[in-house]
Amino acid sequence: MKYSPEHVGIIMDGNGRWATKRGLPRMMGHNAGVKRLIKILPYIYERGVKCVSLYAFSTENKFRPAEEVDNLMKLLSKNLQKLSDEIADKDIKFSVMGDTDFLPSDVRETIKALTEQTKHKQGGYLNVALNYGAQDEILRAVNLAVKKRKELNKQEFSELLYTAGLPALDLIIRTGGEKRLSNFMLYQAAYAELYFTDILWPDFTEKEVDKALDFYEKRNRRFGRVD
Repeated sequence: MKYSPEHVGIIMDGNGRWATKRGLPRMMGHNAGVKRLIKILPYIYERGVKCVSLYAFSTENKFRPAEEVDNLMKLLSKNLQKLSDEIADKDIKFSVMGDTDFLPSDVRETIKALTEQTKHKQGGYLNVALNYGAQDEILRAVNLAVKKRKELNKQEFSELLYTAGLPALDLIIRTGGEKRLSNFMLYQAAYAELYFTDILWPDFTEKEVDKALDFYEKRNRRFGRVD
């Protein structure tokens, strides 16, 4: 039986290596990665995906060289609105998961504005992970649960995660050749299908999207049960 993925998470890996292979500064790779995302995101929704979660900046990324982190923040500030505008006709609701206190004030203001502008959208979801780590997310939820002073069931606990209100995660795509989740949506990934490709993110075309979604559609998702 075929299942169409409702919620796809994407670990957009390989920007720096893409640039290095071409003798370019790493930031050129990040710029190419953003251009690729803006180009390809509408197609992902056109393929029937309702929710896309993007691993844009992890809690570990902020320990990269200060110049690279600063340039990444500038890239975010410049392109978050552009990204939202690219899918405006698809009625997509924007959200962010992660500790945004670390982000520059202009990025936080853009996030606030996009969240407000799209809060009534009902066509789908764009969830961007910024200064996000799954272990921190789970610990945050545990601390919130402790404050409630009651034993929670799985549904109640899920509602304390950043992804509360979003569809269950069906598929994680990771580009760049690595075969690990790197602290991305660990709780949500319990029964997600995992698709790894050696393609570096700036080279991830519509054809590669099709390959990932075709892989998913061929999976027999039993969720621990017997056919």
